[in-house]
Amino acid sequence: MTPISRSGASRRTLATLVCGALAAGGLAAAGATALAPGAASASSHREAPLISGTPQYDNTDVYAFVSPDKPDTTTIVANWIPFEEPAGGPNFYTFADDAQYDLHIDNNGDAQGELIYRYTFKTHRKNGDTFLYNTGPVTSLDDPDLNITQTYDIELLRLHNQRLVSKTKVADDVPVAPSNVGKASMPDYAKLRHHAISKLAGGTTTFAGQADDPFFLDLRVFDLLYGGNLTEVGRDTLKGYNVNSIALQVPNDMIRESAGQPVVGIWSTTQRKDARGQYRQVSRLGMPLVNEVVNPQKDKDKFNASAPWEDAQFLKNVTNPELPKLIEGIYKIKAPAEPRNDLVDVFLKGVKGLNQPPNVRPAEELRLNTSIKPAMHPKRLGVLDGDNAGFPNGRRLTDDVIDASLQVVEGELVGSKNDLGDAVDKNDKKFEKYFPYVAEPTSGSRGALAKGTTSGTDVRSQLGDALQPAGSGSGGGTDTVLIAGSAAAGAAGILLIGSGLLWWRRRMYNRAY
Repeated sequence: MTPISRSGASRRTLATLVCGALAAGGLAAAGATALAPGAASASSHREAPLISGTPQYDNTDVYAFVSPDKPDTTTIVANWIPFEEPAGGPNFYTFADDAQYDLHIDNNGDAQGELIYRYTFKTHRKNGDTFLYNTGPVTSLDDPDLNITQTYDIELLRLHNQRLVSKTKVADDVPVAPSNVGKASMPDYAKLRHHAISKLAGGTTTFAGQADDPFFLDLRVFDLLYGGNLTEVGRDTLKGYNVNSIALQVPNDMIRESAGQPVVGIWSTTQRKDARGQYRQVSRLGMPLVNEVVNPQKDKDKFNASAPWEDAQFLKNVTNPELPKLIEGIYKIKAPAEPRNDLVDVFLKGVKGLNQPPNVRPAEELRLNTSIKPAMHPKRLGVLDGDNAGFPNGRRLTDDVIDASLQVVEGELVGSKNDLGDAVDKNDKKFEKYFPYVAEPTSGSRGALAKGTTSGTDVRSQLGDALQPAGSGSGGGTDTVLIAGSAAAGAAGILLIGSGLLWWRRRMYNRAY
């Protein structure tokens, strides 16, 4: 199968756009389903019953691409903890201490990992007598005011036929970038993030910490495919939410089999320690949307516990996907004929002549040809639009996997030309030009300023400005007293005189309702 070159085709009606969104999920998911039973794959925000209750262990997405500013390296980004509300304190978001977060690399197409980069985390607490995540403004990762911190180790495991050949510790006690509490707590968050980027031996670079969720889509398709009403399609459901990210940049020569065989398969897993002290896989992710949309309810947890070399169990879910049938029933867009071998070829094997390794064993992995140079001007539809450096040849942060997957699932490669999509074509935040590339997380102090404040007002006094009752000021009236310890003052925080606070809260409540 060869890449299809397309340029700026016009879109169809809103209805088809919605269908596209749904199909996109199905397409990618279908590819994953065909794989093996048991693991949750890409874009899996709350995709299976068991893992949805334990977000610290829940993979959300995996990205793999040749680094745009360092084309002799590959960058892998894997995310966990879906739907992080930025203001979700005082217990903000940490990686689990009883988990192994693994990045798997298959460099010969046999559906088995030859390399595993294993991240394990440890949480540290400075002061147990305060409820605060930080007790003052944080200016460095080792700031005494940062009460809750994390560090991590990285081990490189080399395997052959699933037997351990060697284990090497490549990083020790690396600091994690904290959750972005807000401007008062972290006045220069970019500086904190920069200090969390660590260079390791052999040209490898690592990062772990909070980031803006880079996945963009309209997730409301689960309301029976938008309830047949497409008038509200096009809202990025994940806008404003964060995730916890692990990013690893490694020289291409370290992960591929050889220059003559440059294709690697990549996926991530989470192992959680059980009551016996043994680690069990509870989440898996490679291609986007597989476990969310392709696997039926009875298989979702099983898929999360499985491995790529077992993926033949779910082949029927890919060759006979459910999603196109749902779209046909609701939107009357005819589903392509089955079996869907086109989905198997593209999503389980890789595109022949592009990112399909020789003697490939079909499996749900994100396959990347490390010899393809980054595109000067990336196109969001990737290979479908003639950009061979994009999805499904790996996955860049800017790739619109929903639209691309949808179009393929609805028959783009078997004669049913379409321009389906969910009308969400880019992330709400711009990505960084340099490693770790993901956008900075939204802070808990986001949102419009309170009434009566101005954008130039110092964050430490904004609340005080907002609490001035109507009629107060130079014209007379009663002042509302605000006793505010600035963030710099430490744990004292902000104290409000009781009557003033209650008055203000009643006023705001009545205004809202």
